Amino acid sequence: MEVNINIDRLREDLINYFGTSLSYNPVALIELTKVEKASSNELIQIALNNNFDLQKYIVDKGVVR
Repeated sequence: MEVNINIDRLREDLINYFGTSLSYNPVALIELTKVEKASSNELIQIALNNNFDLQKYIVDKGVVR
């Protein structure tokens, strides 16, 4: 099954997540920089590593042929 993720929305939410963390965790700046430069696949992995629910970002489901 093929799943389409709204990468722009996911990137924005991750930027907000790490941006908020900067006030108490300066190391979050490294993660924030990674998010800004990440490919789609890297972004999904970062989200998974930070317990984001990717179901919220699914925009379309289809069958791979």
